[in-house]
Amino acid sequence: MQPLRMLVQCGFLLFMIWLGVSFYRFVLAVSSGVNGTMAVRPDGIDGFLPISGLLGTAFWVKGGGINTIHPAAVVVFVTVIIVSLLLRRSFCSWICPVAALSEWSWKSGFRLFRRNPRLPKWFDRVLRSLKYLLLVFFVYSIAIAMSPEALADFIRSDYHMIADVRLMNFFLHMSSLSLGIILALVALSVVLRNPFCRYLCPYGALLGLVAMVSPLRVTRNIDRCVSCGACSQACPTYIDVMHKSSVVSPECIGCWRCISHCRFNEALSMKAVRRFPVSGVVFAILVVLLFWGGTKIGKMSGHWHSAISLEEYVRLLGK
Repeated sequence: MQPLRMLVQCGFLLFMIWLGVSFYRFVLAVSSGVNGTMAVRPDGIDGFLPISGLLGTAFWVKGGGINTIHPAAVVVFVTVIIVSLLLRRSFCSWICPVAALSEWSWKSGFRLFRRNPRLPKWFDRVLRSLKYLLLVFFVYSIAIAMSPEALADFIRSDYHMIADVRLMNFFLHMSSLSLGIILALVALSVVLRNPFCRYLCPYGALLGLVAMVSPLRVTRNIDRCVSCGACSQACPTYIDVMHKSSVVSPECIGCWRCISHCRFNEALSMKAVRRFPVSGVVFAILVVLLFWGGTKIGKMSGHWHSAISLEEYVRLLGK
């Protein structure tokens, strides 16, 4: 099961690298003043703008419809929420490029140091609260505090129109402070298991809360289990799987590592409503199809392509 998940991770990572390179070429073309037929913006780049997705979704829920500035950001944001609702936080362990790179880092660290040290439990709990505090800040300041009119004004602002370009420039022209923070997180990811995802990612915090009501859960057959502890040791988020009949924790990322490492008589399985087993292959297919299907629906419904014209991009990039 794990090789299949790694394959899906690599596929999405390569696709996202292609998106980034295509968008970079688009910005270069627009900045150089080339003909419009030579500059095509990949609308999927909006998937890298979760805050824009939250803005657009809040505007949509408050009656404003799906905005035409970064509509794909809304489509991807809602799709990821639905995937998490049905298939737990599988976005984090199957699709997210940051989580994939972080996972490969701590696995490399394990091979190098033969262990991944764990922070004291009290300190771990304190740090985990940070991502929920960030989530509360973003949800309150955007989805609750902002009126439909304020949301509309911000969505149509020049700042938000080129949020994609600003994100790209952040990574291309990082300050010393930003570079230092990123390098520190990379270094920590080699030692600790998924420190950014575990402590700082508000997106993951939201998906974890949504996944709490998912019908799919890792389920332990108490009669078959020999309490060897392999499942708990394999869990990248330190869930004590061995002592649970069903895993409902918001930290569960649906990675199947506990199931894959179960050493005795299939004591662990993924089940829908704790009764109907779901195979790993079916789960993988559902993850890919749901994510791809959500974006396809967005395209078919006309809520994918940005209405920002090439001339508008030229104006915005020239400011």
